[in-house]
Amino acid sequence: MAAHQLALSLPATPAAASEARRQVVDAIAAWDSGLGAEVVETAELLVSELITNAVQYAGAGSVSLAVCLDAAVLRIEVCNTSPVLPQPALPNVDSEGGRGLFLVAALADRYHAEPTETGKRCWAEIGLTSKPIQEVACFLPLQRS
Repeated sequence: MAAHQLALSLPATPAAASEARRQVVDAIAAWDSGLGAEVVETAELLVSELITNAVQYAGAGSVSLAVCLDAAVLRIEVCNTSPVLPQPALPNVDSEGGRGLFLVAALADRYHAEPTETGKRCWAEIGLTSKPIQEVACFLPLQRS
């Protein structure tokens, strides 16, 4: 399978998650990758959670999304300008939020957050083979507005 990439810059608004989901699903369909519905739905949920968290902590400006697909892995990266790395914490039973990182951890084969020169990058990977996931580099710089 040829490698495929999608890169987007989105305004840090509540509408960013739905726009990102739509564009990712459309791109995967256009790549004619043969990914099953379960992988596409998992990717859609990971995109939603990562973008929602990035928007919540981005402040003004934009967030960037990169999706890379090769034969072994589908990698989703989201960057924002906040240097604060996410810290999973148990939410209260009545809390409306605070479960995103738990969902990411449950759905992704690998995930991590790391500082960048302009903020942070949070990424998640879905393995597509039974082989161990190799590091996939698709780091795209965050575009400042």
